[in-house]
Amino acid sequence: MSDSIKGALDALEEEKGIKKEKILKTIEESLVSACTKHYEELRNEKKDGKKSKAVSLDAEPETPSTPWDIRAHVDPETMDIEVFLIKTVCETVTDEVSEISLQAARDINPDVTYGDTVRVDLDATQFCRIAAGQARQTITQKIREEEKDSILEEYRSKQGKVVTGTVQRFSDRDGSRRVFVNLNRTEGILSEKDQIPGEVLTQNQRIKVYVLEERPDRNPVQGEKKKWPRVMLSRSNPGLVRGLFESEIAEIRDGIVEVKAVSREAGHRSKVAVYSHDPNVDAVGSCVGPNGSRINSIIAELNDEKIDVVEWDENPALLIEHALAPASVTLVMVSEDSDDRSALVVVPDYQLSLAIGREGQNARLAAKLTGYKIDIKSYTQAKESGIFEQLELDDEYEGYGYEDYEEGSGEEEEYEEGEYEEAEEAAEDSAEESEE
Repeated sequence: MSDSIKGALDALEEEKGIKKEKILKTIEESLVSACTKHYEELRNEKKDGKKSKAVSLDAEPETPSTPWDIRAHVDPETMDIEVFLIKTVCETVTDEVSEISLQAARDINPDVTYGDTVRVDLDATQFCRIAAGQARQTITQKIREEEKDSILEEYRSKQGKVVTGTVQRFSDRDGSRRVFVNLNRTEGILSEKDQIPGEVLTQNQRIKVYVLEERPDRNPVQGEKKKWPRVMLSRSNPGLVRGLFESEIAEIRDGIVEVKAVSREAGHRSKVAVYSHDPNVDAVGSCVGPNGSRINSIIAELNDEKIDVVEWDENPALLIEHALAPASVTLVMVSEDSDDRSALVVVPDYQLSLAIGREGQNARLAAKLTGYKIDIKSYTQAKESGIFEQLELDDEYEGYGYEDYEEGSGEEEEYEEGEYEEAEEAAEDSAEESEE
């Protein structure tokens, strides 16, 4: 019997994630509760002079006038169950449950005297049916509570990580469409703002999701059934891109290549800055893979969202140049003021629309990736504003320079606030070819 109980506890621990020690403690608490119920019924029978009426299994035992010290212990190895009372040796016994006469106590321990305590073992078979039912119900309830706690603890440790789930059902509430994802042990929720714009999910589809937070049970309204813990998920968070890179690319998992920064506009484009700790390993090449095999699997998971993988550099000017890819950069000037964190970028005239991107997307993502406020000017705009003269550069300067400039030098137009003319057809075609 002990072997079968141990096997059942092991299976419960593996399937539900509940530690065996917690289950044994729950059993012990249930036995104490059942024993208390048993003695309460005996006390009521003596008080009324007749058998007590049936008591609801949900009813809590009344607090006795004299506190009872009822204890239970389950041996984790042998599964032997012990239930016993701690009684106080008294001259006059007023409560048979908590007190014991000196003569009866000395049958257990010959050395006791008045005021001492003795342990009196109980026979669990004498518990009444109601008490046994209550014990069974308490154990079931406790196990469910422990399972909920283990789920919350598990997903609390997975917060900020990527997990796999299955689309279970959809719900439209207050004009907002939510997706419920089966995470095996619990249910996750994708709110409308955390879904990829334009993505159409189907029932039973397996997807990768980013764990935002776990949400424990709320106090239910009276009469309302408690809800199972749910986990808030996201497919629009930049953390999903980072997590996919870590799971799909071996060099990142092994720590050879590191993802330094991610900027994302879900459903459209992401930029990922990577750095190699091994000079013999190409960070960008290892992420892209032969013929794009590695990056393509990530793109497919993100509903064909475009991804630019760029090389990270501690030099902010070089990093900004890389972040503006696929546009070519002529000059990057970074502010000397560390609190300002702004930069002025000069690009060839025909690359201006490509550097800014459609609706400013490329420059906006580059700014998020680098942490710098980026102002972009064409070569002609920079020449007319006198930037080259201030830097004492030749008017026909066409190289790549990385110089500092003081805030306020020249007229600067921020891409967030300025309005640019729409790109010409030829420039758009050139941008698409460069992106490919």
